[in-house]
Amino acid sequence: MTELVVIGAGLAGLIAATRAAQAGHQVKIVAKGFGATHWHAGSIDLLGYFPNETIAIQRPLDAMRDVARVQPQHPYALLSDAQITDALKNFLALTREIGLPYVGAIQDGDNLWLPSPVGAARPTFLAPHAQRAGDLTRAEPMLIVGLRGMRDFYPELIAENLGKQGHPARAAFLPLDLITDRRDITTVQLAYALDDPARRARLASELKKLAQAGERIGVIGPNSVPGIRLTNALCNHLRQLGARVDVNMDVIAFRAEGDRVLWIESEASGRPLKHRAEKFLLATGGILGGGINTDHTGKIRETIFDMPLVAPRDRGQWFRARFFDPAGHPIFRAGIPVNREFQPVDANGARVFANVWAAGSTLAHCDPILERALEGIAITTGSAAACFAGQK
Repeated sequence: MTELVVIGAGLAGLIAATRAAQAGHQVKIVAKGFGATHWHAGSIDLLGYFPNETIAIQRPLDAMRDVARVQPQHPYALLSDAQITDALKNFLALTREIGLPYVGAIQDGDNLWLPSPVGAARPTFLAPHAQRAGDLTRAEPMLIVGLRGMRDFYPELIAENLGKQGHPARAAFLPLDLITDRRDITTVQLAYALDDPARRARLASELKKLAQAGERIGVIGPNSVPGIRLTNALCNHLRQLGARVDVNMDVIAFRAEGDRVLWIESEASGRPLKHRAEKFLLATGGILGGGINTDHTGKIRETIFDMPLVAPRDRGQWFRARFFDPAGHPIFRAGIPVNREFQPVDANGARVFANVWAAGSTLAHCDPILERALEGIAITTGSAAACFAGQK
């Protein structure tokens, strides 16, 4: 029998499964699809804003103490400094091992400041090595290069917005046929084309001609590609460790006896497929990830085990009057309450199941996107939950 089934293939699920597999446990991932890594920049946001988005945080590890004081049930407040640091160091070591090294200042604890696709400064803690040169705390001017015909990216807009913030930048273009003869190409297809060394060499040669002395070059590329590459590399690494990764499996039922879950069931073309395990780790995401669902009547539920949730009772309290309210919307803080071992608990603080853990943005008492903490919460809680599960 499988020792641990991880439900969810986002970053929290992948990290949890990796930690368990590295410890020698037999692991299987069951997931409906992949997580937010397929549409974000591939960087790791640890904590950018707290308690709201008006004041940016420079040293997120130091700010964790404020998180614990202001919100003692926040996922970060349930972790020790050592657990957070251990998870981040393990992630850096893992990315080196899988050939996608990330960089960041864990010892100094400062956020990096990288430009967004529209030229805004965004705080992030760890980033792929290729993005390191974009740190806006550096003084060198920037050359933002786009490819003519590439969809949805505007070098002039990025350069203009960076300039307004005091970061010298200019824009330039290269022809699309430098990389491909196709006239209709998606950004992901473009990224695959650049996996060809000959195409990369042509691009590098033309970039050298554009650059002026002292400039650093930013090539406008599809935001999701670094995240997709990270997901693919983690899945391949899990398979090398002997774990199974089963995606496109929508969990529709489970069976429990007493305080233990015996199996979960996923939809299949013939009859439902049962996945039996000693332990289960829930990493299905929150409202946006599909791990929590709502309907027009105001009902809100966790989609796999129907776990108790912390959420506004009245549907009229889900949202604030202003769409961009700095405090965010209460519905995005909805989630599963857990104890310090990341096991779901009920309203009285009693453990729901003895062999179920939870991690990532499915957890209550946080708004990972507003706080710029999505990946940080995924990595730290996924790592901790897997470690606790392995001890039982």
